[in-house]
Amino acid sequence: MSTPSEVSDLPTPDTRSARKPRPPAAKTRRVKRLSKRDKVILGFMVGIPTLVQLAFVWIPTLLSVFLSFTRWNGLALSDIRAAGLANYSYVYNDSPAFWPAVQHNILWLLFLAVIATPLGLLLAVLLDQNIRGSKIYQSIFFVPVMLSLALVGIIWQLFYQKDNGLLNFLLGTAGTPQAVDWFGDPNINIWAALVAATWRHAGYVMILYLAGLKGVDASLKEAASLDGANARQTFFRIVFPAMAPINIVIVVITIIESLRAFDVVWVINKGTNGLELISALVITYLIGEGQSIGIGSAFAVILLVISLVPITIYLSRTFRKEKF
Repeated sequence: MSTPSEVSDLPTPDTRSARKPRPPAAKTRRVKRLSKRDKVILGFMVGIPTLVQLAFVWIPTLLSVFLSFTRWNGLALSDIRAAGLANYSYVYNDSPAFWPAVQHNILWLLFLAVIATPLGLLLAVLLDQNIRGSKIYQSIFFVPVMLSLALVGIIWQLFYQKDNGLLNFLLGTAGTPQAVDWFGDPNINIWAALVAATWRHAGYVMILYLAGLKGVDASLKEAASLDGANARQTFFRIVFPAMAPINIVIVVITIIESLRAFDVVWVINKGTNGLELISALVITYLIGEGQSIGIGSAFAVILLVISLVPITIYLSRTFRKEKF
């Protein structure tokens, strides 16, 4: 049995806690301040892109909105006169090319959405099968994307030429009265231009969908095959829905491409004689023979407003997903 002195020698809970080693004090982190050189470099990195954006995007946009409410011949600034909504009234009511241009832009959108985009998806699915020489095929189909639309228009102009064009030569009508004037006939030139635009757009869509297909989890395909799904069911019920972000991007790109279509029709016949587009009308009124800066700016603002609709939808969906 312990004596009182022995009991008093036992460590109490307080003494035990006192004997425990204390954790080392946390080292205070010193905030490194930017040096003067760092601030200068950071200022250049932020300032130069901002100035470029202001100079080539925002300032021209604001000036276009301002000039769309004025009358100006593009010469002296003192000749600028307020016009109110007169330019917009002319565009909607009196311009002979506006409504045909709207119809052609809608037709351009439908053709890219129904023909060019599914063609790009088909190419992506075929090339995703790891067939022999798939890299070479990808390069071949992607080459038109790297070319400017103006160059694409020149290439197809040579292809569609009435007397010496490759297409009429293949049809056996080159140099004969039966030769088809693919770009001169207003009844068919819009379709010829759409084929030229599809040649480029399909390659762009192919690359985007190839990236999307590579990102689909392979276990989803394996699970679908174990459940008895065939290749078609697996693609449309598993793979294609899994590429929802890519699908949204391609929808937005297709809409914007249909609105900004310009280079091909301008190279062909400057957007006239059956190839009227809103973007071509902007340039026609800004620098054409019947120059009218106010009307051209009104066309540009209308095109801007229409283009903002798909962009706004895309950004709202993107930010909503990031928020949740």
